[in-house]
Amino acid sequence: MDHTPSDRDAAGSWGPHVVGPADGKVVDLGSLGVRFMVWSEESGGGFSLVEHPIPPRTLATPLHRHANEDEYSYVLEGRLGAQLGDEVVVAEEGTLVFKPRDQWHAFWNAGDGPCRILEIISPGGFEHLFEEAAEPRETAGPSLDARYGIEFDFESVEHLCEEHGLVFPDE
Repeated sequence: MDHTPSDRDAAGSWGPHVVGPADGKVVDLGSLGVRFMVWSEESGGGFSLVEHPIPPRTLATPLHRHANEDEYSYVLEGRLGAQLGDEVVVAEEGTLVFKPRDQWHAFWNAGDGPCRILEIISPGGFEHLFEEAAEPRETAGPSLDARYGIEFDFESVEHLCEEHGLVFPDE
């Protein structure tokens, strides 16, 4: 069942439902995919849940930090590399990586095969940045960074790719 925030009933609720392995809106941002599983509107704003498939040896994001959200990345498949502040970690299947708000971080597929993570974003709402970023630039708006309280260090891309043997697709 693909559902979006506009799919609420007259009372403003989705009610009980199941999100199957092929359900949920999917977008491709080049360096990672996004499958929307729980929208912030479903959780009363408390959290959102997305699945991120990341291509082999691909940097998913440059170093960045969130002003408003904590992120919890649970590795479903493959190996997730992450820079958390000054520390670099590699997380295997079944591992949870916590990225608190205001901490610089980046993450990538550290393996030669598929990597998939579940990302819990708390509080919710940030998932809408992914949705907007997948839209053509003229409709996405000029300043997603400012509206969503995220700061990027794009100069980190070259260093992260060199150090960890990664690619970062042009958008």
